[in-house]
Amino acid sequence: MEVSLIAHTPDPEQVVARSARVCYSFSPPQEVPIEEARRLIRELVSRGHYSVLEHASFTFLIKGLSRVASHQLVRHRIASYSQQSQRYTDLTRTSFVIPPSIAKNQEAAEIFQEVVKVALDAYNKMVEQGLPKEDARFVLPQAVKTNLVFTANARELLHFFSLRLCSRAQWEIRELAFLMLNIVKEIAPSIFEEAGPPCVKGVCPEGEKGCGHPWKKN
Repeated sequence: MEVSLIAHTPDPEQVVARSARVCYSFSPPQEVPIEEARRLIRELVSRGHYSVLEHASFTFLIKGLSRVASHQLVRHRIASYSQQSQRYTDLTRTSFVIPPSIAKNQEAAEIFQEVVKVALDAYNKMVEQGLPKEDARFVLPQAVKTNLVFTANARELLHFFSLRLCSRAQWEIRELAFLMLNIVKEIAPSIFEEAGPPCVKGVCPEGEKGCGHPWKKN
């Protein structure tokens, strides 16, 4: 999997800080010194005043994600997506994501490789016969790789991280969340420095189903 940030709100911390200042200023606020901006953002986040975070957005290019994980990702509704179409793209040379638990088990890995080969061969034969790609794709496993562009504002990203960085989240989307968090923390540290599952703040909503190992920030 590869994740890159292809666009974001210029100077997101400044945008968020100035947006917050508007709420309490008679005149539109001027640029806020960076340390003051970060102090203000930390205070807003600690108090749960997240609406101003919506003024900062981030756009990611994600390559090589499985359809299993992409189906989970698009459940985050307050975001925008553009995903590789299986109707129009040629998947005859596509590849698949193999879970680590399968990869390290020789017998399971052989079964996996055999199944995806049969599926891909079937897809290729149907395409060669002139069947529409949109119909041939029905035989492809969910492990098939996909590419997409994902845009979300900072508030939604914090929500995404709170769910997908949890150790109980599916491994692939958790890996995606880690990669994304490492990127945005470099650009807007004060917004994302407390990002993570609820146990970051000492409370696990999973109760007895919790992992028992609170998440540690990087």
